[in-house]
Amino acid sequence: MIKMHIGFDDTDSPRMGCTTYIAALLVEKLLSTGASFTDYPNLVRLNPNVPWKTRGNGALCLRIKCNDNLIEKIMETVIDTVEENSDLGYEGTDPGVVFFFGNVPQEVKDFARRTIQGVVKIEEALKLIKTFKAEAVGLKKGRGVIGSLAAVGETLEGDHTYEVIAYRTPENRGTPRRLDTLSVKEMNEKTSRLTFNNVDPETGRILVTPRGPDPILYGIRGENPKAVKQAQEMIRQREPVERWVIFRTNHGTDAHLRKVNSVSEIQPFNPVVVQGVAAKEPQVIPGGHVIFSIKDETGEIDCAAYEPTGALCEASKNLIAGDFLEVFGGVRSASSKHSVTINLEKVRVLKLAPKINFFNPPCPQCGKRMKSMGKKQGFRCDRCGFRSSELKKLAVEVKRDLKRGLYVTSPRSQRHLTKPLCRYGRKKSKAPKKMIKCWHFP
Repeated sequence: MIKMHIGFDDTDSPRMGCTTYIAALLVEKLLSTGASFTDYPNLVRLNPNVPWKTRGNGALCLRIKCNDNLIEKIMETVIDTVEENSDLGYEGTDPGVVFFFGNVPQEVKDFARRTIQGVVKIEEALKLIKTFKAEAVGLKKGRGVIGSLAAVGETLEGDHTYEVIAYRTPENRGTPRRLDTLSVKEMNEKTSRLTFNNVDPETGRILVTPRGPDPILYGIRGENPKAVKQAQEMIRQREPVERWVIFRTNHGTDAHLRKVNSVSEIQPFNPVVVQGVAAKEPQVIPGGHVIFSIKDETGEIDCAAYEPTGALCEASKNLIAGDFLEVFGGVRSASSKHSVTINLEKVRVLKLAPKINFFNPPCPQCGKRMKSMGKKQGFRCDRCGFRSSELKKLAVEVKRDLKRGLYVTSPRSQRHLTKPLCRYGRKKSKAPKKMIKCWHFP
């Protein structure tokens, strides 16, 4: 039996398609050839900050075992399915497929990590494909080969989660999704220990259904395959489901974030974690977005908490100069309107600066609060007429509205990779030893 890893990426566009749907089609097709799956289909989210991504920037890898005489048939089936279901008419869609045989070497795993946390070139992918005698197919410009190899290399041996995705029948695609929202909320209450991001707690918005033109009806994310399968069974859908599959994924793991030692190391398009001191008071700009900057001995950089981030945006308003912070987020390149900026996903307040308010001194004769006579001109008392140029304002430390701790963007605006608060302490390691029986339909 031959080990075979099939990676594919960049098949969809903003107007149609979904790479996970192609994976769902291939699950059925490959099983019918006699191949067996050694893992759940791997849904690998790549760097969410690259400018050429579509939607969630997800690449897929199917890991199977098959007889040597099936390899040619399987490769042909995969290529045909990718070609038939890709939006090849869209200028920015450049699908790629990689077929990798045997164990995944460390060099390819390292390439995957760089693709998730940074920006890589297609030449790097092609060199590794040649070195390890893999096979690759690129359609049009073939940029999808990068994500395809990254999906092969991200074997999810560290923290990972699961997602069951259900797909709509063709006649319903492009119409409003029909789910019983009450059943989603009931499911969320009953499974909240083992699923996440089903409902936004601030607005009550249902989060399991996408809003785009893709074929997904809903996706439920959780800590293990049994949990997402049980959650799925609680959903009452008002339209038929064509198929569904459980994926193993890096959703909700912060896999994209890379800690850097200083502000000077920050590069555009790279998601980072960096520490610094708030350099000035936050500014609320039109739209309710909050801008502030942090600095260290190597430089200063702007940070943006956008209004949809909810709790994170509110917390950012209460920062003051001198607060010691750890910030998490993707780096937006400079433009004519703004400098290089970290688009915040999280802020950890490590140390609060004292907040000092200044008050006019009390009159030493009658005790009434005095009034200023102007800059550097002293104070006077309206009640008894006492004046003094020696008295100074009183500095009083006041209680902060902010506490030390971690502030995360609200679920409704979290990226796929952002680890939600409920997942802290739930980190997993190692792939599952076996798969549950009922992990796909049909």
